[in-house]
Amino acid sequence: MAEFMSLHDAIARYVNDGATVAMEGFTHLIPFAAGHEVIRQKKRDLTLIRMTPDLIYDQLIGMGCAKKLIFSWGGNPGVGSLHRLRDAVEKGYPTPLEIHEHSHAAMACAYEAGAAGLPLAVLRGYIGSDLPKVNPDIRHIDCPFTGERLAAIPSNRPDVAIIHAQRADKQGNVLIEGIIGVQKEAVLAAKHSVVTVEEIVDDLNAHPNACVLPAWTISAIAVAPGGAAPSYTHGYYPRQNSFYKEWDAIARDRDTFAQWMEEHVINAGESKGASA
Repeated sequence: MAEFMSLHDAIARYVNDGATVAMEGFTHLIPFAAGHEVIRQKKRDLTLIRMTPDLIYDQLIGMGCAKKLIFSWGGNPGVGSLHRLRDAVEKGYPTPLEIHEHSHAAMACAYEAGAAGLPLAVLRGYIGSDLPKVNPDIRHIDCPFTGERLAAIPSNRPDVAIIHAQRADKQGNVLIEGIIGVQKEAVLAAKHSVVTVEEIVDDLNAHPNACVLPAWTISAIAVAPGGAAPSYTHGYYPRQNSFYKEWDAIARDRDTFAQWMEEHVINAGESKGASA
C-alpha cells in the first residue's frame, strides 16, 4: 500500500545502487524532481529504462548515475541531441554507458508484458531493421500455432518505477490526466514504485475513464509541486519551451554542464523545479 513520505526518503529507500529504474512520462509529467533527488543522493550503476530519454536522463547520465540505458529514442525534443548521453556513449565520460535500443512498439510491449508478469514480449517487428544486429536482446521465435516468425524481447520489469502525476487522495490512490504514456504499465511492472504529485486532495474527482492507480500498486507518494518542470503538468503549469532550447548549450560543454547542475540541482532543495 502507498506510504506518504518525503521525496528524499522515498528515493533513499527504493532506489539502490545497481538498481533498474524506469522514469516514465510522455511529453508531460516527466519526473524531474525525483530524478534530481536521485542525482543528489549520488546513486550509481543504475540501469535506466525509458521509452524516450530526454533531458532528465541526460542529466542522470552526465552526473555518472547510469551504467546502462534501455530505450527506444533519445534526444532533446524539437532541439537535437542529448550531449551528455553522446559523451558517455562515444567517449565513456563520465562513465561508459551500455545502450540497448528498441522500437517504440517493442518498448510498449515490454512494459505490458512486465505488467502481466511475463518474462518476454512477443510482437511483429524489426522486419528489415538493423537493430537486431546491435541489440542482443532482440531475438526471434516461431509461433507454435502458425509457424510465423516473430520478434521477442525481455519484458521490462524494473526494480522501481518513478512517475509524476497530478494528485493523490488521502487513501493513496493516484490520478493521471492528459496525455498518458506507459506510466500505468511501468508501475504495474515494477517491484516498487515512487509517485510524485502536485497535491494531496480529499477526492480525486476522477471521471469514469480516468487513469487511476490504486493505492495497492504504489510504494511511496511524495508531494512535489512543480515536480515535472520544465516539462508540463496538464491542468497545473505549461511546458518551459525556452529551457529545452537553453539546455542544448548547457549540455554541450562538460564544465558548463557541471556548473549548472551544481547550482540548480545539487545545491537545490527537492521542491525546486528544473528551470534555469
